[in-house]
Amino acid sequence: MSIHLSLRSITEPCRMKVLLLTCLFVLLAAGIAWAETYTTKYDNIDIDEILNNQRLYKKYFDCLSNKGKCTPDGKELKAILPDALATDCQKCSEKQKAGADKVIGFVLEKKPTDYDLLEKLYDPSGNYKKKFLAKKESKA
Repeated sequence: MSIHLSLRSITEPCRMKVLLLTCLFVLLAAGIAWAETYTTKYDNIDIDEILNNQRLYKKYFDCLSNKGKCTPDGKELKAILPDALATDCQKCSEKQKAGADKVIGFVLEKKPTDYDLLEKLYDPSGNYKKKFLAKKESKA
């Protein structure tokens, strides 16, 4: 009894496996890259309105300082804030980075007591504030 295997019958399944593995790798890489950024679904929130409206500002501050309930966007912010501060907002979109700079600048200048409380919760070493002030000074 002789077994006859053709080269084509051996390589075709191998080619399929390589193609499937390549597709799987590409999909996984795309998924990992996608997961390496924060959601942008709240990027169109009017930050100026929140900062300049004491009632809205207080709701977000109370959420972040564990003193009150959080809106869905407040929950998202609260969840990502430690990572965003620790990584200098590496996973942020450009709009999120600009918004973060605006909020940090506002709170540091206009609400320093609030900033101190939030810093104790989210950045006890004060690293982000140092980076922010250094970046601000280099732009001036």
